[in-house]
Amino acid sequence: MTDLVVFPSERPLTGSVPVPGDKSIAHRAILLSGLAEGQSRIEGGALGADNMSTLAALRAMGITTEEQNEMLLVEGKGLYGLRAPSAPIDCGNSGTTMRLLAGVLAAQRFATVLVGDESLTRRPMERVARPLRLRGARIEGKLDPKRVGEITAPLQIGPLPEPNVLGPLEYEMPVASAQVKSAILLSGLYADGPTYVREPLVSRDHTERLLLALGVPLSSVGAIIQLDGPSFSGKLPPFSITVPGDPSSASFLVVAAQLIPQSRVTVRRVGLNPTRTGLFEVLRDMGGSLVLEPKGEEMGEPIGDLHAGAADLRQGRLGGELVARTIDEVPILCALAARAHGTTLIEDAAELRVKESDRIAMMARVLRAFGVTCEERPDGLAVEGKPEGKLKAADIESGGDHRIAMASCVLGLLADGPTRVRDADNIATSFPRFVGTMRALGARIEVESSGGTP
Repeated sequence: MTDLVVFPSERPLTGSVPVPGDKSIAHRAILLSGLAEGQSRIEGGALGADNMSTLAALRAMGITTEEQNEMLLVEGKGLYGLRAPSAPIDCGNSGTTMRLLAGVLAAQRFATVLVGDESLTRRPMERVARPLRLRGARIEGKLDPKRVGEITAPLQIGPLPEPNVLGPLEYEMPVASAQVKSAILLSGLYADGPTYVREPLVSRDHTERLLLALGVPLSSVGAIIQLDGPSFSGKLPPFSITVPGDPSSASFLVVAAQLIPQSRVTVRRVGLNPTRTGLFEVLRDMGGSLVLEPKGEEMGEPIGDLHAGAADLRQGRLGGELVARTIDEVPILCALAARAHGTTLIEDAAELRVKESDRIAMMARVLRAFGVTCEERPDGLAVEGKPEGKLKAADIESGGDHRIAMASCVLGLLADGPTRVRDADNIATSFPRFVGTMRALGARIEVESSGGTP
């Protein structure tokens, strides 16, 4: 395993840098390119480990792909061109891979088993299995002994029973989840009737934007989405996309710039989808320094540059519908809260307890290790800011959670001595060049083996 040693910042963070392509968009683009008819081209930087899991799954089902520098070519074989894999498909640490694949595999005439690493195997999967079963799919998992009625991976999916067609579906989701919504919509491409999905809150809509760009008859009004299966041609055209930069990855650089005096950082060509920019709204409410410069669109996704600088922060609040648009950024929001005047409240975020780790409990431990007072609550945190003076240097166990590790690195820049962030390999899940990017901006971070050897 890899540890990161973060040294206190001695100078401002400055520079203009890119971030990896948005992995949520890349997952969907990769999967849809395999279902399209013909060669698609996907660009936008090196793929992280999660995206590679989706790509490996396609390859396991007979889809030919070619990587050229940071461009991916995919030879799609159509909605019914996938073939049965010779072994269980390993989704690694990627819940998105497992849940989106479930929507596609539910319609196939062959059986598939989806497996994952230890972390993924603990994540709830009944939320995606139930709506797929309601439209005729066969999907089973391992009963979770700690949660009544819940299943986890391995998931056994298919084959689709006679007459080999999924039925129409009208489904009201109990929890807002872009992954579950996407699985339902992808299964709707194979259905002989319409698909209606209603969310309690609007979650990220990357799947809807891509499907619309590819000519799928889809419409939405607020939190209600309709896919008109009977009027769909049954064919997806090949496409080219340059994946926008990941706003979740950009958030770590934007927040670091707020916290280090005199910093000025630009992050180039970032996705500005309004379902993903909740952190930026919270940051502005806290008095942060951030300017969004629009730069057009890419297959329906707005993009732009982010200009961030140091700021004197006040307390903030995250709750209600804003949580769905900020769910992945809560760990780095905690870093903002740690340096704000007053107490920042994070509420309605119980979903964080079933991410790659229990992020509420993990961030409470991280903050306390840095000497920041916080109260852990069932659905969030209350963080008492410490805007003056140095934080306490810490030794952090990240638990292999990439967002916990990166948030800890940002906090380490504010400490009174070197901070060690343990088990940081999983940063490659979403931001493979995180350390190099931070160094380019002026941070000092060293990479060591867990035994202490550089």
